Amino acid sequence: MSENVKRTGRELAYQGSILNVYRDYMEFANGNTAVFDFIHHDGAAAVVPVLPDGRILMVRQYRNALERDTLEIPAGKLDAPGEEGIRCAARELEEETGYRSDQLEWLLTLRTTVAFCDEKIEIFTARDLKKTGQHLDEDEYVEVKAYTLEELKEKIFRGEIEDSKTIAAILAYEAKYCI
Repeated sequence: MSENVKRTGRELAYQGSILNVYRDYMEFANGNTAVFDFIHHDGAAAVVPVLPDGRILMVRQYRNALERDTLEIPAGKLDAPGEEGIRCAARELEEETGYRSDQLEWLLTLRTTVAFCDEKIEIFTARDLKKTGQHLDEDEYVEVKAYTLEELKEKIFRGEIEDSKTIAAILAYEAKYCI
């Protein structure tokens, strides 16, 4: 913690199935105090699945917070705190797209909303994809479609893709492998 800021207390306000919400009581070096909201998330992993022709597999699924479908890279939460991101990414790749890969490579790690949440998402690329079959959760409906990098960038810059992990992953993938 910073030498200018000290947490003097933490209180659980809500415990959910994927996150916990806390009230953090803070004291500052100048003597002021504040109450901060803090959301704990165990973490997640995501994957940019690249077909041999260079197209990228994307998933379209319903997101309750937005009340609509979104187009995203495959992703999911860690099964348990401390699960390796690469294991989670491999599992989510097969569950959501019906493909698996033995060639996952770390691309980047991002923090989704640093002002109030500690969620960390590790993102990988997957090549040498092998078709297996989807293994969706009972509450999931996922449509899978392949897009070129140019199509995805157009969707990002037209505002059709708003998901931060997807935007960061697609642009990082291009910068690392295509430029």
